[in-house]
Order: sequence, then structure tokens, then C-alpha cells
Amino acid sequence: MVISDFAVQSQPATSSPVRSKRVANDFSIQIATVNGSGSQSANSILLRSIFSMGVPVSGKNLFPSNIAGLPTWFTIRVSEQGWVARKNDIDVLIAMNSETVHEDVHNLKAGAAVIFDEALSLEERRTDIAYYGVPFDSLVAATGAEAKLRKLIKNMVYVGVAAQLLSIDIQSVENVVRKQFAKKVKAAELNLKAVQLGYEYAASTLTKADPYVVEAMDATQGKIIVDGNAAAAMGAMFAGVSVVSWYPITPSTSMVEQLIKYMKQYRVEKDGKASFAIVQAEDELAAIGMVLGAGWAGARSMTATSGPGISLMAEFAGLGYFAEIPGVIFDVQRTGPSTGLPTRTSQGDIAFIAGISHGDTKQILLLPGTVKECFEFAIQAFDLAEGLQTPIFVLSDLDLGMNNWMSEPFEYPEKPISRGKVLDAQQLEELGGFARYKDVDGDGIPYRTLPGTAHPAAAYFTRGSGKNESAKYTERPEDYENNMLRLVRKLETAKAMVPKPVLEGTGKEKIGIIAFGSSHWAVIESRDQIARESQIETDYLRVRAYPFTQDVDDFVASHERVYVVEQNRDGQLLSLLKVDLDPTQVVKLHSITHFNGLPLDARTVTNAFAAHEGAHK
Repeated sequence: MVISDFAVQSQPATSSPVRSKRVANDFSIQIATVNGSGSQSANSILLRSIFSMGVPVSGKNLFPSNIAGLPTWFTIRVSEQGWVARKNDIDVLIAMNSETVHEDVHNLKAGAAVIFDEALSLEERRTDIAYYGVPFDSLVAATGAEAKLRKLIKNMVYVGVAAQLLSIDIQSVENVVRKQFAKKVKAAELNLKAVQLGYEYAASTLTKADPYVVEAMDATQGKIIVDGNAAAAMGAMFAGVSVVSWYPITPSTSMVEQLIKYMKQYRVEKDGKASFAIVQAEDELAAIGMVLGAGWAGARSMTATSGPGISLMAEFAGLGYFAEIPGVIFDVQRTGPSTGLPTRTSQGDIAFIAGISHGDTKQILLLPGTVKECFEFAIQAFDLAEGLQTPIFVLSDLDLGMNNWMSEPFEYPEKPISRGKVLDAQQLEELGGFARYKDVDGDGIPYRTLPGTAHPAAAYFTRGSGKNESAKYTERPEDYENNMLRLVRKLETAKAMVPKPVLEGTGKEKIGIIAFGSSHWAVIESRDQIARESQIETDYLRVRAYPFTQDVDDFVASHERVYVVEQNRDGQLLSLLKVDLDPTQVVKLHSITHFNGLPLDARTVTNAFAAHEGAHK
């Protein structure tokens, strides 16, 4: 990168002499700004610049639920070991928000660094952290940017400052900026000028007084950075979804918005006609109603929502279960209930959705724990919905859905689409007819036809729970009981079709851990901490679907104690396990919960584990 011709006159910044042993590729950066200030691009550039140096990173955005004006924080974790869960401590703070600057600095651990806007008049009260004051307004003015653009360009200045102080390769920064603004050459040059000025100022004026640096590695070759919502949207498109009905709700909105982009790019025919329909419904109840209507008609259909939307979908979810209509519902979980905290993460819907609707209803849940599984489970969900003739719920959360995750590239799906037990006209002719809700094969799954099948025997009534196996209306107790028992058999069949749990460890340790979803990343790091600090080896089973498979029963049976880790207050996964397991095994279960709205971190798990284990000594 060519250093700018602009120069800024400034007094040398002071900095506390707190430097300690050099720390390379093992720290976190927190950028504290104001929501709506345009910092997203700058934060992404900083993260991707480190990633392009071959260093593992992850990014988490903590933002308020209003449009603009309230504090927002973006955290970048740099980890040579590849840890991507949230880190408790902040090592480098970039302070750009006057409302939170004092609290942000107060919360820093000893030895940390703070890059701050001199306009904030931050007093250097602490002697155990390094201070770097930067005249952002003067540097932004030197870019020559128009007044209306200066607020946005200001963020790029801190990219340059951070790059110089943390030894981030400036060429990597330039490459990322040019890629991000590939279609806006003038914008790229203006942003680069801001980066250059920040970098030049830090190099000529600031004295390094903290230990944190980035060193090039080769640990990201071939990897990608993507969020779970984009991955799920891509998976749904590959699965052949053709009808999407939705109502906007954080944090699921970006999934459908991304899907719209994908479908417009890849699913519009040469004549300009779309091979899909994406409809914004008047509410979530209407959205799932459209999903079931389209599923009944033979389309692959879906919706995306969060907890409050799931609540409104409850009755239709029951209709889908009893009438046996395929459809896929993505639930990107957040804290609740009602409006709740729409921009905070949670795993608080699992118990509700497992039995959503009234009566003896048991739904099928897929629980992705990685962005790659968001892609893969989206594809599998549509096959399962048609194969089992039922709604399939895919549960991620805000952390997995909206944050930046490093991942292996997704594999192109080679497996052909499976539509399950669908009878065509030729098969109907050979059979001479069929009974819509009859269990022919003993697996609880009946045969169906699609509307428009050209055969007189193709027609049938679609009914809820009041029916016999020929889809005729009935209130006979034995018909209702037989139908309910058949649905139980179908659920047992589902256990062999849903994703199996993943075991990590020898499988022979005394202590086990069970978790699901995005908790996975904190758990695997915690197991490493536990082994180092307590010399206790653990086995870990990551549950990936409900109903639980026999693997879960076997795992609990083979361990003396099992800790169930989840991100909700009441231990909802634990509750489902207690219902499912043999009563003699339930006493082995212990709960570790995290429910403050922040993504789970490893230290929280490790400390809770140590406290529980201490009680057993």
C-alpha cells in the first residue's frame, strides 16, 4: 500500500508502560461504536484481513434492537488454536462511543490496550493498560471526504491504526478493501486513504506498549467465512425449495433476504420467469399456513422465524403433524418471550417446539452446531419433511445464524432429492387405489399422492386427527387410537433418519458432557481447559436431532456423571432427556446453563464444571 501524501500534525500520544511477554495470535479485539454509524464494513475488513494472513478468527456482533443510536460492540477473536467461541476477556479495545467508553475501559483486564478517539477526553486513570489516543476527526478531515461521508470513513481510520499496532499485514488490508468495494472504485480509494492515514499516524506517533500482535500462519487455506443464515439459505436453494412464505423477524430475516438474492441469481429462467415464489405474509400464522398449503400441493416449502413467530405457528404446526403435510420451519432462536431481546442469542425454544401444538404432538427437530451443518441440515430437512410427511423444524440461534464463522467449504450435494412415498398414476393403476393414512410397511409412514395426479384413485381428503386410515371422517375411539399409535411408529422410524449425535473422546471416560447447537464451540474449548487445569478427561456427545437416538441412552448409561450444557435458564434439553431416559439413569444428569443473552464462552462452562466436580469430592 502506498502511504498517503496527507500529513496530520499531532502531539505524541502517551501510553502506559504495561508491555509484557509478546502474545501472538491469541487475543480478542472489541470495537465499541454506535449502532447505525456504518462500522460494519470496517469491522468485517479488519476480521478478513487477519483471516487472509492465515490466522483463525471469528466475529461476533452485539447490537441493540433499535434502528440507530445505541451502543454496539463487535468482537474479533484471534486464535492460533482455532477456538471460535466467545472469549470472556477483551484484550484490545477500540473505543469510539462516548456513552460506553468508561465502562468499556473499566472492564478491561490488566495488560489490555485501548485505542480511543481523542475527542472522547478519556482520562488515563488505569496504569495497567496501554492507552493509544488518536485524533480521528483530524485524520478523517485529511482524507478530503465530503462531510456526509466522514462518519463512515472514520471507521476505516481505526482499521489502519489497529493494523499498524497489531502488525496486521497492510497489503492484506488493501486486498480486502478492494475486494469489498470491487464494484465501487472511488469508494475503495477513499476508504484506503483513511486506512493509510490511520496506519501512518500510528507508525509515526504511537509507541507500542502492549504485547498483542498478529503473525502470519497457514491455518485458513481453503476455508471460508460465512454466517449460518446465509448457509441455511444456500442449503434450502440446493434442496429445491420453490415456495417461501415469511414474516420479517430478527434474527431470521437475513436468511430469507439472502435466499431471495440466491434465487434471483440462480433460479430465474432464460425467459425471465422465476421458478419460485417468495411471499411476505401478513404474519407468522399466515406464513406457516402457506407453507402447509404449498407442501400439500407438492411444492418444497419453508418459512423462517424466531421464538415469537413460532408461538403464533403452534396450531398450524399441529395441523401439519396430524394431517401429515411436509414443510420446513427454520427457527433462529433469540431471547424471549414476546418481543423479548431480539438481538440476543438463546437456545430457549427446544422444549416448546418438541411438543408444539396441542394434544399428543411430537415434532422432529434438527439441531445444527456449525455453519456447514446449517447448509447440510437445510438440505436434509426437505428430504425428511417429504420422507416422513411432517413439518421439520431446524433450530439454530442468533449467534450461529448472524455471526461470522470460519468453515470448511460446503460440499456440492450429490445425493438426489428424495420425495418419499409418493404414488404416481402408473402405481395407482397397478394397486387399484390406496388408503391415505394406512401403514402398509409397518414404519408408520403412509403413502400419498400429489394433487393433479391423472388417476381417479389419486384423490383423498386431508384430515387432522378425526379420521380413519382411508381418510374418512370418524370419531370412533379405536380409529383415533390406531392413528395415534401409528404416529408413534413414524417417530421411531424417524430416529434412524435424523442426523446421529457426534461423539468426541474415547467413549470410556467416567464423565460425559452433552450439548447441542452453537454451545458446541464453547464445550470443545472447555474440555481442553478442563484437561489442562483439572487433569480430568471427558467424553462429549453433541446431540443433533430430536427425537433422541439410542446413542444418547447408551452415552448416559456408560458414564458416572453427565453434564448437560445449554443456553437457557431452565435446562430444556435436560428436561427432554429426563423424559426420554430410563429413570435409573436420570440421576446422573447435571445441568450447566447460560442465559444472559451473550454467546456461551468456554470459561463459563469450565468454572461451572469445576464447581460441580468439587461438590463430588
